[in-house]
Amino acid sequence: MPESPEARRPEGLVARLRSLRALDVEVAMRAAVAAAVPLAVLVALGRVDLASYAAFGGMAAIFGRSEPYRIRMRTVGTAGAVQFGAVGLGILLSVTQAPLAVEAISLGVVIAVVIVVFNTLGVTPSGPLFAVFAVLVCAAQPVDDGSGWMRWGIAGMAAAFAWLLAMSGWLLRHAVRAREAAIFKPLPRQAPLRPLAAIDPRVWLNVVQNVLAALAAGGIALGLGIGHPYWAVVAAIAVIPPARAAHTAQRAVHRVIGTAIGVGLTGLVLWPEPPVWALVLVIAICQFAAELLVGRHYGAALVFVTPLALTVAHLAAPTPLPALLGDRLVETVVGAIIGVAAVLLARRFVEHVPMPPPTAATPSIRPMEEP
Repeated sequence: MPESPEARRPEGLVARLRSLRALDVEVAMRAAVAAAVPLAVLVALGRVDLASYAAFGGMAAIFGRSEPYRIRMRTVGTAGAVQFGAVGLGILLSVTQAPLAVEAISLGVVIAVVIVVFNTLGVTPSGPLFAVFAVLVCAAQPVDDGSGWMRWGIAGMAAAFAWLLAMSGWLLRHAVRAREAAIFKPLPRQAPLRPLAAIDPRVWLNVVQNVLAALAAGGIALGLGIGHPYWAVVAAIAVIPPARAAHTAQRAVHRVIGTAIGVGLTGLVLWPEPPVWALVLVIAICQFAAELLVGRHYGAALVFVTPLALTVAHLAAPTPLPALLGDRLVETVVGAIIGVAAVLLARRFVEHVPMPPPTAATPSIRPMEEP
């Protein structure tokens, strides 16, 4: 049986960059447009304060790369619904001024739901990173003017726009169906439904990993006196591999390095205090690069995911740069240590409590397939 294009993916960052195809650039461009257009509209309307809600909805465009449209309809739709729900939950926590315990419980529920749903429906990346970031940033923004519904609606419109962009190629392919193979690149990626994922111990091990790491990182950051310690939580979750993937220290270190470089890159971007339109352009470029790399080398993708996330947060609530970078560097270190510890503990756990063997319904993710 011949290997699929995914199975033949080369190892190593340089080799993977050389293997980029026109199709990769096409899907990355869609992701950039999904980020830039809603933000540009808000800048034109003078409502930059709402940028984060649009950005979190637009992040749905990062999902569904290289998938046939019948599959992409499901995966990107699921990702958009998750981002929409995460933003709504964050707004609700903010409006009700929920106590820390309620926010922690909500965070744990979001992590569990996202991991189980994404693994069941074949959504890639299957981790809760973007949903967690949306919940925590939106919960940290004050909503005391009755505009919660409007903010949630902006996120919904941005997610819908991202979904339409992801599906837009279907119309073009349908219009030239007779010459589709000659004009367009094939869409090789498959994302089968896995209904048994909800009872797969490896999926629930990943849930426990992420929940404990998120709560520990957030708790330590709070103990250090950092006002909104969401980045420590995000940094911890970014280090943890998806369910059913190998828990290797090397890959965890790659993710730590990518996050740390991304924080430094954010400093270079924000240090000159660029105008708002320039930050919108930075967000679009970062989403383009993140989409280009996320399926090939997640550590490299985090170099761009990090400034994407931090620039969005800065637009939502501008903070003096020294305080912003100082807090984020501390949070990155805290989150990275917790994340690596979670990876090593899970590795030790499966050595003593072996997981059930992979099956067709619940396969392992090989290293070359890990996003």
